[in-house]
Amino acid sequence: MSSDPVTLMVARRVARGRYRDFLAWLDEGRALAADFGGYLGSGVLAPPPGDDEYQIIFRFRDAETLATWEHSASRRAWLARGQGLFEAPQEHRATGLDHWFQPAGSAAPPRWKQAIAIWLAFFPVSLGFQWLLGEALAGLPLVPRVLASTLMLTPVMVFLFIPLSTRLLGPWLRGEVAPLPRLARLLRA
Repeated sequence: MSSDPVTLMVARRVARGRYRDFLAWLDEGRALAADFGGYLGSGVLAPPPGDDEYQIIFRFRDAETLATWEHSASRRAWLARGQGLFEAPQEHRATGLDHWFQPAGSAAPPRWKQAIAIWLAFFPVSLGFQWLLGEALAGLPLVPRVLASTLMLTPVMVFLFIPLSTRLLGPWLRGEVAPLPRLARLLRA
């Protein structure tokens, strides 16, 4: 088995009228996963306006620790409690960084497109961090200042903003459309 971190990405469409129950169920599942060895974190990406498909991301130290969680009795019981809350479940496993850019069965986009998607996520988050906490950390020596910022920003980037960026830029990353019309529509929404 691979010793690289493994990400399980799950897509679930919320059953009609079950949003509150579904979100409570999701929180329960994330708390459950956090109790397992090798758990590195999780995140939930809410659907864009007009959609009802949530993206749930679970990250584990390696394939073995993910498998332990996936085959646990507590996870099976949690999934059983979720029956009727969602429709059309889809799962995808990925190892390493390419999981952000390579949906199941497709080729990864060129590295330059990956770099742009990461930068588009990283720049606003870094700018906001500096605006909010830059002055508070300015008195620290360089190494502790960089350590503090990377410890705070890395999980936010890995579990929230890079997946969001690659989801929004998906058609462009896959070579299906130019990015500007899609970005313009998102800014108007």
